[in-house]
Amino acid sequence: MYSVNVRDHFMIAHSFRGEAFGPAQRLHGATYVVDATFRRRALDADGMVVDIALATSVLREVLAEFNFRNLDDESAFAGQNTTTEFMARVVFERIAARAQAGELGPHAHGLASLRVRLHESHVAWAEYEGPLAPA
Repeated sequence: MYSVNVRDHFMIAHSFRGEAFGPAQRLHGATYVVDATFRRRALDADGMVVDIALATSVLREVLAEFNFRNLDDESAFAGQNTTTEFMARVVFERIAARAQAGELGPHAHGLASLRVRLHESHVAWAEYEGPLAPA
């Protein structure tokens, strides 16, 4: 399996509900470093997994939807703890939708899967991985 990874970051504020979160129940900030890893079984006609420039652009655009936002104020997340694990899936789903819409270029239909990893520090991260539907 071939893979290509692109990386970016975003900064948010949020709080959590539930005693399991201790002091994180209060409003706090997070800066996530995000890795999006695209995989495919065979290289495309140009010898690539995915166009790195397009993948970088799509990741940047998806993350811009959250950057410098308080996720507690986002209606899409009402009643949801926006944990690192949860946000990894949200980013995955938004990149997958853009891939499906053709935003990763004409040969991206051969992509098999995507893994999105959110690093919340240099020692802790969460990820979501799944297949990509053919474009």
